[in-house]
Amino acid sequence: MNAHDAITDLHADALSQAIHARQVSCREVMQAYLQRIHRLNPTYNAIVNLAADDTLLAQADVCDAELAVGHSRGWMHGMPQAIKDTGAAVGFPTTYGSPLLKDMVAQKDCVMAARMKAAGCIVVGKTNMPEFGLGSHTFNELFGATPNAWDVKVSAGGSSGGSAVALAQRLLPVADGSDFMGSLRNPAGWNHIFGMRPSQGRVPFGPSSDVWLDQLGTEGPMARTVTDLAKLLQVQSGHDTRVPLSLSSPLSVDGVTCDASRMKGVRIGWLGDLNGYLAMEPGIVSVCEEALQRMASQGAIVTPLSLGFDTDRLWQCWLAWRRALVGPRVGALMSLPDARDHIKPEALWEYDHSLTLSYNDFSKASQTRTSFYHHLLTLFENVDVIALPVAQVWPFAVDQRWPTHIGGREMDTYHRWMEVTIYATLGGLPAISVPAGFHSTHAWPMGIQLMGRPQGDEELLQVAAAYEAAHSDLLAKRP
Repeated sequence: MNAHDAITDLHADALSQAIHARQVSCREVMQAYLQRIHRLNPTYNAIVNLAADDTLLAQADVCDAELAVGHSRGWMHGMPQAIKDTGAAVGFPTTYGSPLLKDMVAQKDCVMAARMKAAGCIVVGKTNMPEFGLGSHTFNELFGATPNAWDVKVSAGGSSGGSAVALAQRLLPVADGSDFMGSLRNPAGWNHIFGMRPSQGRVPFGPSSDVWLDQLGTEGPMARTVTDLAKLLQVQSGHDTRVPLSLSSPLSVDGVTCDASRMKGVRIGWLGDLNGYLAMEPGIVSVCEEALQRMASQGAIVTPLSLGFDTDRLWQCWLAWRRALVGPRVGALMSLPDARDHIKPEALWEYDHSLTLSYNDFSKASQTRTSFYHHLLTLFENVDVIALPVAQVWPFAVDQRWPTHIGGREMDTYHRWMEVTIYATLGGLPAISVPAGFHSTHAWPMGIQLMGRPQGDEELLQVAAAYEAAHSDLLAKRP
């Protein structure tokens, strides 16, 4: 192993400690990551709009000079970070993967990017994503596709696919992303890392054009260890007055420890495929059940759980909410020249359907979401964690737009194959994708989705950390 690989192999918390102990300089860290990015990113296309080496090394030198006089910006001091292309970072285009926005250079940082910068990170570029973040498959006309970190023939997932692959391939020490319909969870599961959708409002999303209604998407962390995941979430979290519904309750992750014994007595309710309602490719449920057996061997109490709510009613609720929130975002671009020619069909489908959505329809969907939230509270009277597969299909061919069938079942929308992710989103629940295992004949990872109580981020992180502590051999596997 050369010196550069020794640096990029460090987990983020260990890297932070090494930087602060002056065991490695910020310049050496940046050089190591840039060397790896230049070597591997042409294959994986995970990082886009990469800044110039000289610019980044100069910023690293400033970080070293600050440490020399005893000043640290925070946990991320001198760490390279690439921001998912939904987030604004000063000096970089915020393209959302759309040719229409390729020249939209950010003049201000989004809240998450500003907080990571304040903690010391150096922004090196952006991470690739599907156009407008729609669909769990990272490809767009502007930058092309990001293949899976384990098999370049198949999808990385999405929409935080670039983030997940950059992390799995050690192009970044930690990564950020956003999650609307599993966008932090699905690519984490498909790339054998941890991805967390925090409680709604935990990480202020914005500032944006609407801060009251738009409460389904959230930004959050991805990492190769739960410690790194928790540390990054702590950096990202906290109330911001410009995002009035962001949570003001403090988040402390100091008590999250890699202690396998802390799984004992945790009550896990297993939803599986919702008694056959969710179409699942062969092998997914069994891989997730193997992960649950590992948790049970640590003392967790795993029991089958019925969702107990009308699943079709929830899907119709989801369609209404999604159209209400996605439609206007696409509509804001429709006045641009030749917009329809440069917007992917799935986004146009969302926009066109949003035009027929009435207020009464949306109000009913909001009431359904409220009923479902109250129902979830009753489920948590008997369990501490609710578990589901993180995806309904294995990673599919990278040149396929989306799975049209699962087994013999036709998918009636471009995102129906991702239905398994909507329950945490509609409930505003914290949810972590934990590596569960691999396909029986291919090097394709799969994750299991653990959902915690409302605002139970710390407790959920502890469950994931206990799992990690007991199964280091599985989690240490790398592409």
